[in-house]
Amino acid sequence: MDGLWRQWVETFIGTRSRHLAIDLATGEQRQTLAELGALAAGRALARAGESAQEVDAIVLGTATPDTLMPTAVNVIADRLRIDDVPTYQLQSGCSGAVQALDVAAALLGGGAVRTVLVLGGDVIAKHYDVTADLAALPPAELVNYVLFGDGAGAAVLTTRDRPDAPVLRAVRTRLAGLDRAPGQILNWYGLADRNSAVAPAAEDYKAIEELVPVLAEDVIADLLDDLGWDRGEVDYLLPPQLSAVMTAKITERLGLPSAKEVSCVEHTGNTGNALLFFQLEMLLETMTAPARAVAAAIESSKWIKGGLALELT
Repeated sequence: MDGLWRQWVETFIGTRSRHLAIDLATGEQRQTLAELGALAAGRALARAGESAQEVDAIVLGTATPDTLMPTAVNVIADRLRIDDVPTYQLQSGCSGAVQALDVAAALLGGGAVRTVLVLGGDVIAKHYDVTADLAALPPAELVNYVLFGDGAGAAVLTTRDRPDAPVLRAVRTRLAGLDRAPGQILNWYGLADRNSAVAPAAEDYKAIEELVPVLAEDVIADLLDDLGWDRGEVDYLLPPQLSAVMTAKITERLGLPSAKEVSCVEHTGNTGNALLFFQLEMLLETMTAPARAVAAAIESSKWIKGGLALELT
Protein backbone atom coordinates (compact mmCIF):
# COMPACT_ATOMS: atom_id res chain seq x y z
CA MET A 1 0.00 0.00 0.00
CA ASP A 2 1.52 3.30 -1.04
CA GLY A 3 1.73 6.35 1.20
CA LEU A 4 -1.41 8.00 -0.21
CA TRP A 5 -3.58 4.96 0.42
CA ARG A 6 -2.09 4.50 3.88
CA GLN A 7 -2.92 8.11 4.73
CA TRP A 8 -6.49 7.64 3.45
CA VAL A 9 -6.96 4.49 5.55
CA GLU A 10 -5.58 6.10 8.71
CA THR A 11 -7.76 9.19 8.25
CA PHE A 12 -11.09 7.62 7.34
CA ILE A 13 -10.81 4.13 8.88
CA GLY A 14 -8.20 4.58 11.61
CA THR A 15 -6.35 1.31 10.98
CA ARG A 16 -2.58 1.51 11.44
CA SER A 17 -1.77 -2.20 11.16
CA ARG A 18 -3.45 -5.54 10.63
CA HIS A 19 -2.63 -9.18 9.94
CA LEU A 20 -3.83 -11.13 6.90
CA ALA A 21 -3.78 -14.90 6.46
CA ILE A 22 -2.79 -14.62 2.81
CA ASP A 23 0.32 -13.74 0.88
CA LEU A 24 -0.40 -10.30 -0.60
CA ALA A 25 1.99 -10.91 -3.47
CA THR A 26 0.37 -14.15 -4.65
CA GLY A 27 -3.03 -14.36 -2.94
CA GLU A 28 -2.05 -17.77 -1.53
CA GLN A 29 -3.71 -18.59 1.78
CA ARG A 30 -1.08 -19.01 4.50
CA GLN A 31 -3.31 -19.89 7.47
CA THR A 32 -6.80 -21.30 7.81
CA LEU A 33 -9.43 -20.38 10.36
CA ALA A 34 -9.01 -23.81 11.94
CA GLU A 35 -5.26 -23.31 12.31
CA LEU A 36 -5.70 -19.89 13.91
CA GLY A 37 -8.53 -21.19 16.10
CA ALA A 38 -6.45 -24.07 17.40
CA LEU A 39 -3.60 -21.69 18.29
CA ALA A 40 -6.00 -19.35 20.10
CA ALA A 41 -7.63 -22.24 21.93
CA GLY A 42 -4.29 -23.54 23.13
CA ARG A 43 -3.38 -20.13 24.53
CA ALA A 44 -6.74 -19.75 26.25
CA LEU A 45 -6.57 -23.19 27.85
CA ALA A 46 -3.02 -22.57 29.07
CA ARG A 47 -3.99 -19.20 30.55
CA ALA A 48 -6.99 -20.76 32.30
CA GLY A 49 -4.90 -23.62 33.65
CA GLU A 50 -7.15 -26.15 31.92
CA SER A 51 -6.25 -29.07 29.69
CA ALA A 52 -8.00 -30.00 26.47
CA GLN A 53 -9.22 -33.17 28.18
CA GLU A 54 -11.18 -31.07 30.69
CA VAL A 55 -13.26 -29.40 27.96
CA ASP A 56 -16.88 -30.57 28.01
CA ALA A 57 -18.12 -28.63 24.96
CA ILE A 58 -16.84 -26.31 22.22
CA VAL A 59 -18.66 -23.39 20.59
CA LEU A 60 -17.33 -21.35 17.63
CA GLY A 61 -18.74 -18.18 16.07
CA THR A 62 -17.58 -17.25 12.57
CA ALA A 63 -18.75 -15.68 9.33
CA THR A 64 -15.95 -17.16 7.21
CA PRO A 65 -15.55 -20.93 7.73
CA ASP A 66 -12.80 -22.68 5.79
CA THR A 67 -15.34 -25.04 4.25
CA LEU A 68 -19.06 -25.58 4.60
CA MET A 69 -18.22 -29.12 5.73
CA PRO A 70 -16.42 -30.21 7.78
CA THR A 71 -17.09 -27.36 10.16
CA ALA A 72 -14.10 -25.48 11.48
CA VAL A 73 -15.09 -26.19 15.10
CA ASN A 74 -14.68 -29.92 14.52
CA VAL A 75 -11.35 -29.48 12.75
CA ILE A 76 -10.17 -27.39 15.71
CA ALA A 77 -11.35 -30.07 18.14
CA ASP A 78 -9.38 -32.65 16.17
CA ARG A 79 -6.25 -30.50 16.30
CA LEU A 80 -6.66 -30.22 20.07
CA ARG A 81 -7.21 -34.00 20.39
CA ILE A 82 -10.71 -33.43 21.79
CA ASP A 83 -13.45 -35.95 21.07
CA ASP A 84 -16.78 -37.19 22.44
CA VAL A 85 -18.04 -33.72 23.42
CA PRO A 86 -20.81 -31.52 21.99
CA THR A 87 -19.57 -29.03 19.37
CA TYR A 88 -21.43 -26.07 17.90
CA GLN A 89 -20.58 -23.69 15.06
CA LEU A 90 -22.60 -20.49 14.69
CA GLN A 91 -22.62 -18.77 11.30
CA SER A 92 -22.71 -15.10 12.20
CA GLY A 93 -20.97 -11.77 11.72
CA CYS A 94 -19.39 -9.68 14.46
CA SER A 95 -22.03 -10.63 17.03
CA GLY A 96 -21.13 -14.31 16.65
CA ALA A 97 -18.63 -14.07 19.51
CA VAL A 98 -21.40 -12.94 21.88
CA GLN A 99 -23.76 -15.58 20.52
CA ALA A 100 -21.13 -18.26 21.13
CA LEU A 101 -20.68 -17.05 24.70
CA ASP A 102 -24.47 -17.06 25.12
CA VAL A 103 -24.67 -20.70 24.02
CA ALA A 104 -21.78 -21.59 26.34
CA ALA A 105 -23.46 -19.88 29.30
CA ALA A 106 -26.68 -21.77 28.59
CA LEU A 107 -24.80 -25.08 28.49
CA LEU A 108 -23.11 -24.32 31.79
CA GLY A 109 -26.41 -23.23 33.33
CA GLY A 110 -27.95 -26.58 32.47
CA GLY A 111 -25.51 -28.33 34.78
CA ALA A 112 -24.49 -31.04 32.31
CA VAL A 113 -21.09 -29.49 31.55
CA ARG A 114 -18.53 -27.69 33.68
CA THR A 115 -16.07 -26.26 31.15
CA VAL A 116 -16.75 -24.84 27.69
CA LEU A 117 -14.16 -23.68 25.18
CA VAL A 118 -15.54 -20.69 23.27
CA LEU A 119 -13.98 -19.40 20.05
CA GLY A 120 -14.51 -16.64 17.54
CA GLY A 121 -12.60 -15.88 14.39
CA ASP A 122 -12.65 -14.86 10.78
CA VAL A 123 -10.33 -15.16 7.79
CA ILE A 124 -11.90 -12.80 5.31
CA ALA A 125 -8.92 -11.82 3.15
CA LYS A 126 -9.31 -15.06 1.17
CA HIS A 127 -12.48 -13.57 -0.37
CA TYR A 128 -10.63 -10.72 -2.10
CA ASP A 129 -8.61 -10.30 -5.23
CA VAL A 130 -5.25 -8.96 -4.05
CA THR A 131 -4.45 -7.82 -7.59
CA ALA A 132 -7.53 -5.56 -7.80
CA ASP A 133 -7.08 -1.91 -8.69
CA LEU A 134 -8.34 -0.27 -5.50
CA ALA A 135 -8.74 3.10 -7.19
CA ALA A 136 -11.28 1.58 -9.57
CA LEU A 137 -13.45 -0.07 -6.91
CA PRO A 138 -16.79 1.41 -5.77
CA PRO A 139 -16.81 2.51 -2.11
CA ALA A 140 -19.05 -0.42 -1.03
CA GLU A 141 -16.30 -2.84 -2.13
CA LEU A 142 -13.27 -0.71 -1.33
CA VAL A 143 -14.09 -0.47 2.37
CA ASN A 144 -13.86 -4.25 2.71
CA TYR A 145 -10.33 -4.26 1.31
CA VAL A 146 -9.08 -1.82 3.94
CA LEU A 147 -11.32 -2.49 6.94
CA PHE A 148 -10.78 -6.12 7.81
CA GLY A 149 -7.99 -8.21 9.27
CA ASP A 150 -7.77 -11.94 9.96
CA GLY A 151 -7.59 -13.60 13.35
CA ALA A 152 -9.08 -15.92 15.96
CA GLY A 153 -9.58 -15.71 19.70
CA ALA A 154 -10.77 -17.99 22.48
CA ALA A 155 -11.93 -18.04 26.08
CA VAL A 156 -12.65 -20.72 28.65
CA LEU A 157 -15.89 -20.59 30.63
CA THR A 158 -16.21 -22.81 33.67
CA THR A 159 -18.43 -23.36 36.69
CA ARG A 160 -15.38 -24.31 38.76
CA ASP A 161 -14.50 -21.88 41.54
CA ARG A 162 -11.99 -19.39 40.14
CA PRO A 163 -11.79 -16.38 42.49
CA ASP A 164 -9.12 -14.75 40.31
CA ALA A 165 -11.34 -14.67 37.23
CA PRO A 166 -14.22 -12.31 36.37
CA VAL A 167 -17.77 -13.65 36.50
CA LEU A 168 -19.98 -13.48 33.43
CA ARG A 169 -23.00 -11.68 34.88
CA ALA A 170 -25.10 -11.37 31.72
CA VAL A 171 -25.08 -12.12 28.00
CA ARG A 172 -27.61 -10.59 25.65
CA THR A 173 -28.17 -11.11 21.92
CA ARG A 174 -31.19 -9.97 19.93
CA LEU A 175 -32.13 -9.85 16.27
CA ALA A 176 -32.91 -6.26 15.23
CA GLY A 177 -33.30 -6.64 11.47
CA LEU A 178 -37.05 -6.67 10.88
CA ASP A 179 -37.75 -4.75 7.64
CA ARG A 180 -34.14 -3.53 7.52
CA ALA A 181 -32.04 -4.16 4.42
CA PRO A 182 -28.76 -6.01 5.02
CA GLY A 183 -25.86 -3.72 5.85
CA GLN A 184 -23.29 -6.29 4.75
CA ILE A 185 -23.29 -9.18 2.28
CA LEU A 186 -20.64 -11.89 2.04
CA ASN A 187 -21.17 -14.35 -0.81
CA TRP A 188 -20.13 -17.97 -0.95
CA TYR A 189 -19.21 -19.18 -4.42
CA GLY A 190 -19.53 -22.67 -5.85
CA LEU A 191 -18.75 -24.10 -9.29
CA ALA A 192 -21.99 -22.71 -10.68
CA ASP A 193 -21.24 -19.10 -9.83
CA ARG A 194 -17.52 -18.77 -9.26
CA ASN A 195 -17.24 -16.62 -12.39
CA SER A 196 -20.12 -14.39 -11.36
CA ALA A 197 -19.65 -10.64 -11.69
CA VAL A 198 -21.23 -10.19 -8.26
CA ALA A 199 -18.72 -8.86 -5.73
CA PRO A 200 -17.68 -11.33 -3.02
CA ALA A 201 -18.53 -8.79 -0.34
CA ALA A 202 -20.24 -5.43 -0.07
CA GLU A 203 -21.19 -3.02 2.70
CA ASP A 204 -23.72 -0.26 3.10
CA TYR A 205 -21.27 1.70 5.20
CA LYS A 206 -23.61 4.66 5.60
CA ALA A 207 -26.29 2.41 7.09
CA ILE A 208 -23.69 0.83 9.35
CA GLU A 209 -22.42 4.23 10.45
CA GLU A 210 -25.96 5.31 11.35
CA LEU A 211 -27.34 2.14 12.93
CA VAL A 212 -24.46 0.48 14.79
CA PRO A 213 -24.16 3.28 17.41
CA VAL A 214 -27.93 3.10 18.01
CA LEU A 215 -27.92 -0.67 18.48
CA ALA A 216 -24.83 -0.50 20.71
CA GLU A 217 -26.57 2.08 22.88
CA ASP A 218 -29.65 -0.15 23.07
CA VAL A 219 -27.81 -3.28 24.16
CA ILE A 220 -25.68 -1.50 26.78
CA ALA A 221 -28.80 0.14 28.24
CA ASP A 222 -30.56 -3.24 28.34
CA LEU A 223 -27.63 -4.89 30.12
CA LEU A 224 -27.43 -2.16 32.74
CA ASP A 225 -31.18 -2.29 33.31
CA ASP A 226 -31.15 -6.08 33.66
CA LEU A 227 -28.34 -5.95 36.22
CA GLY A 228 -29.41 -2.78 38.03
CA TRP A 229 -26.02 -1.17 37.40
CA ASP A 230 -25.67 2.59 37.15
CA ARG A 231 -23.67 4.06 34.27
CA GLY A 232 -21.17 5.52 36.70
CA GLU A 233 -20.47 2.05 38.12
CA VAL A 234 -19.00 0.66 34.89
CA ASP A 235 -15.20 0.58 35.02
CA TYR A 236 -14.44 -0.82 31.55
CA LEU A 237 -16.14 -0.54 28.18
CA LEU A 238 -15.44 -2.92 25.29
CA PRO A 239 -17.14 -1.07 22.40
CA PRO A 240 -17.94 -2.43 18.92
CA GLN A 241 -14.79 -2.56 16.83
CA LEU A 242 -15.86 -1.83 13.26
CA SER A 243 -13.07 0.69 12.81
CA ALA A 244 -11.05 2.99 15.02
CA VAL A 245 -12.88 6.07 13.72
CA MET A 246 -16.32 4.60 14.40
CA THR A 247 -15.25 3.17 17.76
CA ALA A 248 -14.38 6.65 19.02
CA LYS A 249 -17.80 7.98 18.00
CA ILE A 250 -19.65 5.04 19.58
CA THR A 251 -17.70 5.27 22.84
CA GLU A 252 -18.57 8.94 23.16
CA ARG A 253 -22.23 8.24 22.47
CA LEU A 254 -22.51 5.47 25.06
CA GLY A 255 -21.85 7.93 27.85
CA LEU A 256 -20.16 5.80 30.50
CA PRO A 257 -18.22 8.49 32.41
CA SER A 258 -16.02 6.23 34.54
CA ALA A 259 -15.37 3.51 32.00
CA LYS A 260 -11.93 2.91 30.50
CA GLU A 261 -12.16 2.01 26.83
CA VAL A 262 -10.69 -1.35 25.82
CA SER A 263 -10.02 -1.29 22.07
CA CYS A 264 -7.59 -2.91 19.67
CA VAL A 265 -9.04 -2.39 16.19
CA GLU A 266 -6.52 0.33 15.34
CA HIS A 267 -3.76 -2.28 15.44
CA THR A 268 -5.60 -5.43 14.31
CA GLY A 269 -8.14 -4.19 11.81
CA ASN A 270 -11.68 -5.47 12.06
CA THR A 271 -11.19 -9.20 12.69
CA GLY A 272 -14.89 -9.94 13.01
CA ASN A 273 -15.63 -12.58 15.60
CA ALA A 274 -12.09 -12.56 16.94
CA LEU A 275 -12.22 -8.95 18.12
CA LEU A 276 -14.21 -9.42 21.30
CA PHE A 277 -11.76 -12.09 22.45
CA PHE A 278 -8.83 -9.77 21.75
CA GLN A 279 -10.56 -7.12 23.87
CA LEU A 280 -11.22 -9.63 26.65
CA GLU A 281 -7.55 -10.60 26.67
CA MET A 282 -6.59 -6.93 27.04
CA LEU A 283 -9.18 -6.52 29.80
CA LEU A 284 -7.85 -9.47 31.81
CA GLU A 285 -4.38 -7.96 31.74
CA THR A 286 -5.55 -4.76 33.46
CA MET A 287 -8.74 -5.59 35.38
CA THR A 288 -8.38 -5.55 39.16
CA ALA A 289 -11.07 -6.16 41.77
CA PRO A 290 -13.54 -4.73 42.34
CA ALA A 291 -14.49 -3.87 38.76
CA ARG A 292 -17.33 -4.09 36.28
CA ALA A 293 -17.10 -4.27 32.51
CA VAL A 294 -19.62 -4.22 29.67
CA ALA A 295 -19.15 -5.06 26.00
CA ALA A 296 -21.17 -4.64 22.82
CA ALA A 297 -20.81 -6.30 19.42
CA ILE A 298 -23.10 -5.51 16.52
CA GLU A 299 -23.62 -7.55 13.36
CA SER A 300 -24.58 -5.46 10.37
CA SER A 301 -25.54 -8.18 7.88
CA LYS A 302 -29.10 -8.57 9.15
CA TRP A 303 -28.59 -6.48 12.28
CA ILE A 304 -27.96 -8.37 15.50
CA LYS A 305 -27.15 -6.55 18.74
CA GLY A 306 -25.13 -8.44 21.32
CA GLY A 307 -23.46 -7.61 24.58
CA LEU A 308 -22.19 -8.96 27.87
CA ALA A 309 -21.31 -7.87 31.39
CA LEU A 310 -18.41 -9.08 33.55
CA GLU A 311 -17.63 -8.45 37.21
CA LEU A 312 -14.50 -9.11 39.24
CA THR A 313 -15.16 -9.04 42.97
